[in-house]
Amino acid sequence: MTPASTGQPSPSTKDLDDIDLFAGLSPEELRQLFTAARQHRLETGSFVYMEADPADTIYALVSGRVKLTQVTPNGQQILLKYVSPGEAFGVVSVLSDTPYPVSAQADSEVVVYAWDQTSMQRLMSIFPGIALNAIQILAGRVRLFQDRLRELATERVERRIARTLLRLARQTGKKVQEGVLIDMPLTRQDLAEMTGTTLYTVSRTLSQWETQGLVHSSRERILIRYPHGLVSIAEDLPKDSNPI
Repeated sequence: MTPASTGQPSPSTKDLDDIDLFAGLSPEELRQLFTAARQHRLETGSFVYMEADPADTIYALVSGRVKLTQVTPNGQQILLKYVSPGEAFGVVSVLSDTPYPVSAQADSEVVVYAWDQTSMQRLMSIFPGIALNAIQILAGRVRLFQDRLRELATERVERRIARTLLRLARQTGKKVQEGVLIDMPLTRQDLAEMTGTTLYTVSRTLSQWETQGLVHSSRERILIRYPHGLVSIAEDLPKDSNPI
């Protein structure tokens, strides 16, 4: 479903300053990009685009959070990545005749800027730096998705859950007195989708880790109390004693 447009954005390029796709561009180049953009606001749960839809628009997230998901052949949804403000997504649309390889869904109220394929290809021809940034983003996403698929295919569930929590801690972790808080809403169902397992398995694993003093989880928050313990699980290292 294509998000409804709110019309022209407000007259400021500030929202584009920190977008990874536009790194290194001058204020004048950002102004031209801004002029060609359309702003969209989406409610929680709305789809920006669906997997296998024609990739005809590229997006930059200004606020909120978007999740990228795929559906496996047996119908299981896998949560591949959360998009944070400052990240571009749908970058594959710069290629011709390509479908979106994932679905993008608003995980909160979000604001995005959008450029249709023709406009972005024209801008890339004028400002080659955008194209170079796009290549780097696409290469990073390919590596990410390859790593995720390898984990799903070859690693036991406990390692996948530990790796995912550590990855989220690196991305959004906030040091608090009790440990490292994953500073974003994260349900057990989210974690199940990210690790290709069931809600029951995630709940059982987190409960076991809570008993061991590794983590503390509430309805939408996870606190890592003993990061080294999760590293040992993620890397299959010999178990050590937990000082907590």
